[in-house]
Amino acid sequence: MPENTFKEELRERARKIKILLLDVDGVLTDGRIIYDSKGRDSKFFDVHDGLGAYALYKAGIKTIIVTAKSSMAIKPRARDMHVAEVFVDISPKSAILAKILKKYRVTKDEVCFVGDDLVDLGLMKKVGLPIAVFNACPEIKQVAGYITINHGGRGAVREIAELILKSQGKWEEIVRFYEV
Repeated sequence: MPENTFKEELRERARKIKILLLDVDGVLTDGRIIYDSKGRDSKFFDVHDGLGAYALYKAGIKTIIVTAKSSMAIKPRARDMHVAEVFVDISPKSAILAKILKKYRVTKDEVCFVGDDLVDLGLMKKVGLPIAVFNACPEIKQVAGYITINHGGRGAVREIAELILKSQGKWEEIVRFYEV
């Protein structure tokens, strides 16, 4: 498929997106988990990814976190990014999709999911725009409609937010918001 045809197909799919579903470890973080001496975990989040999610919020596009693991670090970060909802301890992740479609009154074609590893595979196959971060495993990249240039936890979510907002003609409005 010629590159410009691929880009137009990607933009068309991105134009439909009303909800962005995000994995945490490996997507919103670089995949590393640090445990302190008391067994509490810490995660590294990228500020650019946070601003990307916030820009989606400003444009009326909901972001939802879907993770197979729970961590005390997730909810405060989600709040900072204006994430609409957080689903933790979800396995298989695809099991939550019907609830999301019904609650937010969207179709699967209006949902984008970003994943990086095998636990994301089922959900990737059921959404309108599956996206893999650059450092995703081969099986995830194989089903992805787009593979980011940036690594998970290193600006991939920001890249995806810009892709969606630019495809929908909403990026300039976001930029103007910050020009004041």
